[in-house]
Amino acid sequence: RMESLPEAVLIRILASIPAVDLVLVCRLVCCQWKNLVDGAALWILKCQQEGLTGAESQDNAENWQNFYFLSKKRKNLIKNPCGEEDLQHWGEVENGGDGWKIEELPGDFGKEFPSEEVHKYFVTSYEWCRKAQVIDLRAEGYWEELMDTTQPKIVIKDWYAGRSDAGCLYELCVKLLSENEDVLAEYKSETISIPQDNDANWTEISHTFSNYGPGVRFVRFEHGGQDTLFWKGWYGVRVTNSSVTVEP
Repeated sequence: RMESLPEAVLIRILASIPAVDLVLVCRLVCCQWKNLVDGAALWILKCQQEGLTGAESQDNAENWQNFYFLSKKRKNLIKNPCGEEDLQHWGEVENGGDGWKIEELPGDFGKEFPSEEVHKYFVTSYEWCRKAQVIDLRAEGYWEELMDTTQPKIVIKDWYAGRSDAGCLYELCVKLLSENEDVLAEYKSETISIPQDNDANWTEISHTFSNYGPGVRFVRFEHGGQDTLFWKGWYGVRVTNSSVTVEP
């Protein structure tokens, strides 16, 4: 009988069960199983078995169950971050001047991207070009209690560059939204100006949301820019490899 097994043996048996089944099924079997599923030992074992532990995680993970789920789910929530699918998944597109264009790296008067995995970028024109994505956190598997109680870090990153022969402007604005799309937290960069005759190097911009309070259900990511010489075509800021991640 399962209830007669030593607790350490029962933990090892439970650790072989998929995590979602542990929470949704096994936890409801009896008080003993509930306590084991809610405790740290089972999730520490699962993390160890799946290579999710290390000195840093053991020091910082106060809730091992949440740490496990967040580590397993960690991925870039921005779809089509590098223009491989043209403008697909980007909404609220503003096509100033000649509009957005996708180009191959390094591009004219440009530099290669620091990662060999990135092959394309979006480029803006002589009037403001903006595009946005709204991420539904529940649809991505981040449940309400997790977002309201644990409030995991939401990390925003973007990369931008100019052409070496043209000046340009760049802006990033990210908002954390409620169920009704009220703004609960916001990060807005300054308007970054890149002068003509710049080095065309790629620059990363990042921001981490933490302790943002309960109620966050959506993340709205928007960026854009233009050139400052008003040349017809695509001489404005270049952007690529945008990312939004939820981290333990």
